[in-house]
Amino acid sequence: MSFGSRAHVAMQAYGPACIGIDPHGSLLEQWGLTDDVEGLDRFASTCVEAFAGRVAFVKPQSAFFERFGARGVVILERTIEDLRHTGSLVILDVKRGDIGSTARAYADAYLDDDAPMAADAITVSPFLGFGSLAPFFEVAEKNDAGVFVLALTSNQEGPEVQHARIVGPSGGGDQTVAGSVLSQLAELNAGAHPMGSYGAVVGATIGSSSEDLAINGPLLVPGFGAQGGTVDDIRRLFGGVIDQVIPSTSRGVLAAGPDVSALRDAASRVNAELVGS
Repeated sequence: MSFGSRAHVAMQAYGPACIGIDPHGSLLEQWGLTDDVEGLDRFASTCVEAFAGRVAFVKPQSAFFERFGARGVVILERTIEDLRHTGSLVILDVKRGDIGSTARAYADAYLDDDAPMAADAITVSPFLGFGSLAPFFEVAEKNDAGVFVLALTSNQEGPEVQHARIVGPSGGGDQTVAGSVLSQLAELNAGAHPMGSYGAVVGATIGSSSEDLAINGPLLVPGFGAQGGTVDDIRRLFGGVIDQVIPSTSRGVLAAGPDVSALRDAASRVNAELVGS
């Protein structure tokens, strides 16, 4: 099954929520863990126990593992392996973006099913040009994996690039950079059913957007929950494509840890709130 098909099935089975695994230092401390490899290991294994096979999507943030060096990356590899094939899909948040053979190497590292750190999908940056992402799409298609492309992020610096107008041959610009990303994703997903495997990252706290979000693919929506995004925001922003929205939350659920039952209950409440919308 393609990633788009598997994502659709998982959302129907568990609800749309994506739970982030973000083991930053303050959260390790909140859980009573040391801010070192041992604390990271305990944190990650607890998240696996709490969420594997119980939520549709789990999103480890690679940077919080990488900060511990090679031993942290080993824990990330094991976390991904333990989560996959449990019914939960792993979206690895790495935001990679490069050109040529380097982009292909990143794609092979994260999307080739035989790679040690193979995930179900990854996040990528298109701001070296959408065409630079071709190796990611090629490897994803070969391995039935997914790719989420940054489009409309909710950080305050994002609009200076994402809202910029593309200058055409005649000098005028009638499409934003974000709009171009979204339209090219729609082309890649054309004809896919129930939806394509190539998604966009659109923040829950962007306020409003006139862009066409109907890309026939999954929309990963960070910023829901503790960062201020609400169910009303999601309903207002995504309207007719809300069935393809994957709201992502980290702190709003992880704050319930380290008790496994409390983490599961928190994730269930998020899904119930979203499904009820």
